[in-house]
Amino acid sequence: MQLYNTLSAKERAALIEEAGKDRLTISFYKYAHIGNTSIFRNHLFITWNNLDVLGRIYVANEGINAQLSVPSENFLALKKHLDSISFLENVRLNVAVEQDNKSFLKLKVKVRHKIVADGLNDETFDVTNKGVHVGAEKFNELIEDPDTVLVDMRNHYESEIGHFKNAITPDVDTFRDSLDIIENDLADHKEDKKLVMYCTGGIRCEKASAYYKHKGFKNVFQLEGGIIEYTRQVKAKDLENKFLGKNFVFDHRRGERISEDIIANCHQCGKPCDTHVNCANEACHLLFIQCEECAESMNSCCSTECQDINSLPYEEQKTLRKGKTVSNKIFKKGRSEVLKFKK
Repeated sequence: MQLYNTLSAKERAALIEEAGKDRLTISFYKYAHIGNTSIFRNHLFITWNNLDVLGRIYVANEGINAQLSVPSENFLALKKHLDSISFLENVRLNVAVEQDNKSFLKLKVKVRHKIVADGLNDETFDVTNKGVHVGAEKFNELIEDPDTVLVDMRNHYESEIGHFKNAITPDVDTFRDSLDIIENDLADHKEDKKLVMYCTGGIRCEKASAYYKHKGFKNVFQLEGGIIEYTRQVKAKDLENKFLGKNFVFDHRRGERISEDIIANCHQCGKPCDTHVNCANEACHLLFIQCEECAESMNSCCSTECQDINSLPYEEQKTLRKGKTVSNKIFKKGRSEVLKFKK
């Protein structure tokens, strides 16, 4: 039996267009102790492939992290399957603020060492011993408390386009970079301050909350369901929205508009802009912020060098890429020296 995706993104997009059915973009995670991850991975792939689920799912001994899309008509079948798995019964599903039928174009279920890379090798650290979960209403109260320290557990390119007001936004490229930085910066406040954290959907700050409890912080809180669930609750309960700008998401949409505030700048001309794009030169593919005017003048590229390469015939571009891998600078997300107005 085939346990991997066989269609290209282009072929899958065409099928979605042809089907003409609405899809839901959903994310969820759960920290749990999974024994045989390969068997669990294969079980998920077989079942979800039959439900026309697409997305990026990571399975590890510490749990599951899933970002996916499913035809609306198959949502209840997916929910029934999740409820049939003991540790996923009634798991919170974060439904995207903005829907896009093409948010994912392949089904990828991968076994990883961890569902959130943290760089930790401490066997005494229990990821399930988490901090206090709070909803949007309590979160709004906490972040107005002068004894609260609010920390954004996401990376710099995420918080650059949107964050909660007065939040500490570490200038980091990865989650693992932020753990020690935050602990060192707040070392004198382990007992007298409330440490409140948030992230996109909750998975990173849940691990961080357990880690900081392990490190001696006494009052640790996390925004349950992250920015996605916060936005839903704010709308449902008519609460004050304290999030500014866009929420960065890890699919083809790249962002969801939460407030009308534009707090970032085009990395090429400096004008207010919060639209992330990937450089059109496939040998580069750098993620950066680009306004419509620069996209037009630069042919959706990050530099004149990439612009020149992207203008070549496709076969010539393939020849230039042969035997080369995309530079690791893609993971620097906007820190490239070619970007004049990078953060």
